Amino acid sequence: MKTSFLAFSIIFLAFICKTFAAPEPVLDISGKKVTTGVKYYILPVIRGKGGGLTVVNENNLNGNNNTCPLYVLQEKLEVKNGQAVTFTPYNAKKGVILTSTDLNIKSYVTKTTCAQSQVWKLNKVLSGVWFLATGSVEGNPGFDTIFNWFKIEKADKDYVFSFCPSVCKCQTLCRELGLYVYDHGKKHLALSDQVPSFRGCV
Repeated sequence: MKTSFLAFSIIFLAFICKTFAAPEPVLDISGKKVTTGVKYYILPVIRGKGGGLTVVNENNLNGNNNTCPLYVLQEKLEVKNGQAVTFTPYNAKKGVILTSTDLNIKSYVTKTTCAQSQVWKLNKVLSGVWFLATGSVEGNPGFDTIFNWFKIEKADKDYVFSFCPSVCKCQTLCRELGLYVYDHGKKHLALSDQVPSFRGCV
């Protein structure tokens, strides 16, 4: 399984209040179409303020000492690419990843004491703030898995992640994801109206 790069940068957009264009293929930084079954590193477009996205144990969250879940953070050092991920759309196990399409995101971590699935989901930590964490399930779109689905949206020449699931007729939040600074300056990928969007490429 090869690995490629998808970069995301930070912009000041808090809510998804626009009508998106028809779905189109997501392209990596080399201009190739992003596909299922390929590992990608998610990097910020604007470099110099951190590296790629990774998943780590944050056992002090919510006052517990559990080894799970792993939380999605941005690497502090620009030279670090973070952890590789794969994207799986709700309607296909193979093929090209399209914008504005519900998909699961799965990290690949080899050294961890957390035995849970490494598929991403929303995990409420603070009032009005949801952090991205592992422990979700892949597939099975519907109400029971509503917090497991994310989208890649086009933002000018770059991309943003959003949580705006279409996998069921449910009333949910609809917002772009951003970096929430928490616990000694650590930058968590989060859903909150208090943070700018994380915009970039793979």
